[in-house]
Amino acid sequence: MISLNLSRWVAVLVLWTGAVAQSGKAPAVSMAPVAPVAAERGKQTKVPLNFRVAPGFHINSNTPKDEFLIPTALKMDLPTDIVLGKIEYPAGQDVSFPFSPESKLNVYSGDFTINLLVHPSTSVAPGNYTMHGVLRYQACDNAQCFPPKTLPVTVDVKVGKEPTTAPRNPG
Repeated sequence: MISLNLSRWVAVLVLWTGAVAQSGKAPAVSMAPVAPVAAERGKQTKVPLNFRVAPGFHINSNTPKDEFLIPTALKMDLPTDIVLGKIEYPAGQDVSFPFSPESKLNVYSGDFTINLLVHPSTSVAPGNYTMHGVLRYQACDNAQCFPPKTLPVTVDVKVGKEPTTAPRNPG
């Protein structure tokens, strides 16, 4: 009777430990703080976003090699009159893992940068604006993949007037 109860507790402990491990606590992607970005009306500005994948983990690139893999994707909501241009993702690295040594996955690990191109329209009022978004990714280690997660992304943009052009001296 005592060994049966002990066996049940051990089983519960093993299941609980597995649930905590799969809750997504360990694998993480973090983002370096972004200094406020100065952007001129009517001009495109590149905004680099620097991310770090925790040691021992990788995430699928934006263009994974298999349609069933979850790509890393950045989604942004911009204020009115600021247009989102192209999102430039870095190339992933082709890596093989012990769970499938004959095939390679296209992944990010360590540090990587995603560039946003923002373009304040000429009609936007000069001032400070905040862009919000999320980075969606799925972290994996050498043995398993964890549930997909999202990381909040916030960037402050200070929109200034376009530079004035000095009149040319006709002389």
